[in-house]
Amino acid sequence: MELLILIFLPLVGALITAAIAKQNASKTIALAFSILTLAATISVLCKFTPDASMQFVVNYPWIQQLGINFHAGIDGISIITIILTNILVPLIVLSTFKHVYKNANAFYALILFMQSGLLLVFTALDGFLFYIGWEAALIPIYFICAMWGGKDRIKINMKFFVYTIAGSLFMLLGIIYLYLQNPANNFDINAFYALNLDSHQQGWVFWAFFIAFAIKMPIFPFHTWQPDTYTAAPAPGTMLLSGIMLKMGIYGVIRWLLPVVPQGVQDWAYLAMILSIIGIIYASVIAFTQKDAKRLVAYSSIAHVGLIAAGIFASYSLGSGGIQGLQGVMVQMLSHGINVVGLFFVLDIISSRLHTNKIEELGGLAKVAPQLAITFLIIVLGTVALPGTNGFIGEFLLLFSVYNYNAWMGAIAGLTIILGAVYMFRMYQKVMLGTTNDLTITFTDIKGTEKIVLYTICVLIIVMGVYPKAVLQLSEASVQHLLEQVNQKLTGLN
Repeated sequence: MELLILIFLPLVGALITAAIAKQNASKTIALAFSILTLAATISVLCKFTPDASMQFVVNYPWIQQLGINFHAGIDGISIITIILTNILVPLIVLSTFKHVYKNANAFYALILFMQSGLLLVFTALDGFLFYIGWEAALIPIYFICAMWGGKDRIKINMKFFVYTIAGSLFMLLGIIYLYLQNPANNFDINAFYALNLDSHQQGWVFWAFFIAFAIKMPIFPFHTWQPDTYTAAPAPGTMLLSGIMLKMGIYGVIRWLLPVVPQGVQDWAYLAMILSIIGIIYASVIAFTQKDAKRLVAYSSIAHVGLIAAGIFASYSLGSGGIQGLQGVMVQMLSHGINVVGLFFVLDIISSRLHTNKIEELGGLAKVAPQLAITFLIIVLGTVALPGTNGFIGEFLLLFSVYNYNAWMGAIAGLTIILGAVYMFRMYQKVMLGTTNDLTITFTDIKGTEKIVLYTICVLIIVMGVYPKAVLQLSEASVQHLLEQVNQKLTGLN
């Protein structure tokens, strides 16, 4: 029952919000339901046992003729993504309180509808249900970006939509193929885990799923939709995309790709790692050249996700010794989501006051907005993985895993820390330090809901950096169990 409440509470909120025409009422109702969902998450977390078992399981027949069930549950892997989603959505909603949106009821209803779809993705234990959640999370973000985005939003979002729909169709073909190979004639994840596909079959299924997940993260060369979409989207849309939605791809690789087709992963892991590491270097180099701060952060996100992807495949290849890498993935998913939402919110504050994110047009903001400068610096320090911040432990574990897999790959992937520090501090210096100009002298410091959002993010950055054990112990048993499942299946196949 707790899980059903968790999944459907935002959906109920979306329906109520959609029926409210007033701007202030719709945003207040959306915030209330996002906070209620966070409270339900805390209740689930208090009852959660950090072992390898699947908990809060619901399994109801849905379309019995096709073997489709509403089968969902929570373990140590999914609990991390649930926490991420339900912490960030209230902050994202709260970040909009200084803005006025046309058709605000539809805007906030779409945010809550997307939250429900995301939670369905992160808890689904039925392949068809997973696909429904995957698409349910895509539709609202498309309309958010297309209706409230910036210049050329229709053209840019059409590219985004075509990319993601094409990837989704590949994944759907993979799910249908697994269903046809399943003697039980259902979409149950455990039945998919038990399938004994040969190497050729696993290779095809690997690519069917991997393309969908690589587009969503995104991994080079499937990334080309991302910078334009992040830049053109309204700030809440960018936060949803970067903070939560890209984690769908990471989660999909861990939950659906590794255990279902381990031989396919083994055959193609090296290529996947090469693509991920190319993405790290490519995105970091391109970030140096950006004159728009929002695009710079968009490219930095590609670099960070490239390291996460490389860590996943390195951890898998290391077998039982890869637990540190997958634990790094768990921490980094949470850390990256918090940090990138903070970065985009700071840039939204600047843009809403000065109507620009051009780095060269800014400068000296620390003199007129010291509180913004301090919070922005803490977020930047977390982003560049300074020890004592949330970004450090995840990147350390990921690099440790990649280095153990291949020392040269580890060394190249490690450049993400150096390059990231250079372009992030360079942006901070040009935006916040120096002298004010005719534009920035009029800037006002953060206040009200802006303080609440940024202070909360800064507290999370510091607390996670000082005490990462709270996150690591939630996922450790489930990560270990997943690797054991993969190793047992590989041993049986060989």
